[in-house]
Amino acid sequence: MSLHFAAVNAEGIVADLDLLPAAYRVLLKLRAHSEPGGRIEIDQVTIAGMLHLSRAAVNAAMRDLDLAQLVMKQRAGIYQINAMLAPYLSPEDAVAAIKTMPTEQRLNSPGFVDRYKSAAAAYQDQLETKRRERDKQKRRQVLKAVS
Repeated sequence: MSLHFAAVNAEGIVADLDLLPAAYRVLLKLRAHSEPGGRIEIDQVTIAGMLHLSRAAVNAAMRDLDLAQLVMKQRAGIYQINAMLAPYLSPEDAVAAIKTMPTEQRLNSPGFVDRYKSAAAAYQDQLETKRRERDKQKRRQVLKAVS
């Protein structure tokens, strides 16, 4: 059984995303081990072991891939690779899968890279807001202890 990939310039588009280095490695490993259509059942510990990465690095890579809409978590341990990157048994299967995709998830849709960059920036802003809140809480606790 041989698998064919969708006929798009996926590598060029994915390279434009400027993902974390580990995200590229995780994506390639998931593509290599996924079922036709891009479904893969695997946990992050297994991915980490396969790639000799820490679980934290895999977690960050998976988050990056999710923000980029390249690999979406369906539930714990089950992921779906973007239909334009997933392997298929035939070119017809690939075309059919891509036709049913939401336009905004297509790698070649206008603004795909910009949407990822906006989502990544929003995530970083969210982390910064949480960090500031934790710092405020710590200062309040110190002030309470001193009072």
